[in-house]
Amino acid sequence: MEKDLLKLLDLTGEDIDHILNVADQMKYSQKHHLPHNYLQGKALAMIFEKNSTRTRVSFEVGMYQLGGHALFLSGKESQIGRGEPIEDTARVLSRYCDGIMIRTYGQNEVEELAKYADIPVINGLTDFAHPCQVLADLMTIREKMTRLEGLKMAFVGDGNNMANSLIVGGLKTGMSVSIACPEGYEPDPVVLDFARAYGDKFSLVRDPREAAADADAVFTDVWASMGQEGEKAKREQAFAGVYQVNEELMKLAHPGCMVQHCLPAHRGEEITAETFEKHAPEIFEEAENRLHAQKAVMAILMGEEKL
Repeated sequence: MEKDLLKLLDLTGEDIDHILNVADQMKYSQKHHLPHNYLQGKALAMIFEKNSTRTRVSFEVGMYQLGGHALFLSGKESQIGRGEPIEDTARVLSRYCDGIMIRTYGQNEVEELAKYADIPVINGLTDFAHPCQVLADLMTIREKMTRLEGLKMAFVGDGNNMANSLIVGGLKTGMSVSIACPEGYEPDPVVLDFARAYGDKFSLVRDPREAAADADAVFTDVWASMGQEGEKAKREQAFAGVYQVNEELMKLAHPGCMVQHCLPAHRGEEITAETFEKHAPEIFEEAENRLHAQKAVMAILMGEEKL
């Protein structure tokens, strides 16, 4: 695994499996109150240019449980928000901290930060990728289904950062992936180019029913992500009435099919309240697994002990 976690495209399938194995170990240790302070005395700088609940809490609590400390840096209140070049921020934080997590808009900002930082950089979310969330998603599927190889993942909705990372993570771990989205809302061309190499293990369709057929895990996300609020009415027109995970759609999936949602969920839009509540235990297990997957990433990248 490289120095940073910027996007799943940079990882091999073996890298992902290793992270998931360490995440399982982290979860076991936390649940059984076993010491796992791999980052004793270390500090993580957390840069937030987008609002957050799960990302901030899971990284901050995760660093604490690993024996380290996390520092919250708001984009609005730090010098990066006043125009300090990203390369200067990277070089300064490299002299104070042992790792950087950033949650922002442009993937280029994360890549530039990693280029100039001497310490690991972790992508907490960009408009292009959400690698930590998808590691938690894969962990959750594997916990319930005991494997990833040979399973089918379906995604219904906007071809956004979640769709991008699910395609990459699913295909690299041996899953088949089917994405259903309206015309004009497809995943990133770079990701589609990557997926074409997997032949019939990947499909991009317009009909959610086709995507959900025989699926083992069905994913969805909000129709308008952060920064797209001005497009809400236009997006509702494109998605409403078709691109929703509901009980009728789930009848087409395999019996016991999981539903996953990265949250926050807009009940009545991308998912019905009935389907959300029916699958709430696995959705909130998925949310919890952000903590364990990210602890694995931090321990692997920032720890001195080889895991």
